Order: sequence, then structure tokens, then C-alpha cells
Amino acid sequence: MRSLVLILGLLTLGAAQSPTDSFVCPMDPDIRSSKPARCSRCGMKLVPGIPDPVEYPVRISTRPRVIKPGQTVELAFEIQDPKTGKRTGRLEIVHEKLFHLFLISEDLRYFAHEHPEPGKDGIFRFPTVFPKPGLYRVLCDFYPSGGTPQVAVKTLITAGYQPPEVLEPAKLTADLSPKTSENLTVELTTEPAEPIAGLKTLLFFRLTPSEGLEPYLGAWGHLLAASGDLVDVIHTHPFIADGGPQVQFNVIFPREAIYRVWVQFQREGKVNTVAFNIPVKRLR
Repeated sequence: MRSLVLILGLLTLGAAQSPTDSFVCPMDPDIRSSKPARCSRCGMKLVPGIPDPVEYPVRISTRPRVIKPGQTVELAFEIQDPKTGKRTGRLEIVHEKLFHLFLISEDLRYFAHEHPEPGKDGIFRFPTVFPKPGLYRVLCDFYPSGGTPQVAVKTLITAGYQPPEVLEPAKLTADLSPKTSENLTVELTTEPAEPIAGLKTLLFFRLTPSEGLEPYLGAWGHLLAASGDLVDVIHTHPFIADGGPQVQFNVIFPREAIYRVWVQFQREGKVNTVAFNIPVKRLR
């Protein structure tokens, strides 16, 4: 299985760094400073250097153990310290929350962005309802204190699901048409017009009406992209946004595929979630 692709803003760890720029944003490593400060893009506190990436294992349990579609199930997430194997609940707040949870159905028709809360035992819990039988991808996005930002990907299967002999990717067709949600219409253009795998793609979202736009969870927008086979997953936030009608995200799609891209914007207290299908070609 290919490794998970995690893009948090514009990732430029290989860029030249001045010896005086000793403070770095863990979420947007291209934002640096010679003194303590906060990231101009995501608002996080800059840290004196980023440690080497180490994976923090996540154990998921459910109550009841058998997940029945249409019925409430409690998801429990136990984050383990990679050095000791013991439970850890010491997380940094990222975009106003300790834990960001994404749930995606196998056919990519169901999408949820939620926020489990920690109990006194350090386990994060969240009640939810899976709408129909199937396989669901569970993405756990968190930032352990003293570690690096994490996206742990798990799979849950509901009762009544009959897995095929060969798991086929979701059948997606290109769809960049304007979308309307709660109280907002979102239009998308890309640069280049035909995105190329492995190269940076600029995604320009035009929001109408633009009056009343508000930050949502500390950002002017949130984006999650997934390949049709749910192997490659990208979670990122705007590269350029100022509360106006245009929001720019920068994304590097890892391979040739059609990607389902969900974006979320808030206007007048309502969160608008819309989705586009973006075809990505292989570099010829």
C-alpha cells in the first residue's frame, strides 16, 4: 500500500533556510522567523526547529463492537507514545481543536469532519452514525506535544457489508461545476487547467456571496482530497485568503487519478461543505 500523503499548506522543507530563521511553523514549514512568533497562515506558535517525524499509533475501538448502519456508535481513539507504547493525551491545539476526525465512505459519497473530545482517561471519544453498510476510511488528524503533526488512517466496516473479491476504486467522473451548499456558491478553477501528478496545482475557489464570510476553526477554509481508492489523502488549508471572495489552496496530487476534493467555508455562522472531482494526469 502506498504511504499516506499529508500536505499541510505549502510544504517546502527542502528550501534554503537562513541560519537566523531558527523558529519554524510545524504546520507550514515554509513560515520561519528569527524570533518567537505565530504563523501568519495558520496562527500556530513557531517552534525552535521541528523534530524528525515519528508515527504515533492510534487504536480505535467502538461501542457497541459491531457497527450497525443507522444506529449510534461511540468511536474511541487511544493515541500511543511511540517510545513507551503508553497512552498519551498530550496534544497541541490545531485550528481550535485537539483532534480532527474525518470519515469517508468507500464510494466517497459520505464525508464528515468532526472533533472528538478527550475524557479524563486521555481517550478521545465521539458518537456518530454510519449511514449505510460499507467500508469507511477514518482519518485522525492531531499534533502530539513534542512530536510532529500526524494523520493516522484506519478502516472500519459496518455490519451487513459484503466486501467484493477485489476492492474496486470509487467510480468518479470529472466534475468542476459550481456547487451550492447552505448559503454559499463555490466555483473552482485550477492552474494548470489540467493538473499533473507530482507537480503543484493551484486551486482557486470563488465564493458568492462574499459578504459574511468567517473563519472556520481558525482558517478561512479546510480542504480534504482523496483518491478514488482511498489510498492517497491530502488535508490542507488556504495558502492565500483574506476573507474576500477568492481563496487559494496549493496541492500536490501524488499520482494519476480522479480526486474527490471536499472544501469547507463558513458564512454567517453556517458551515458550507461542497465537493469537486478533479482529474489529475500523469506527466508525459
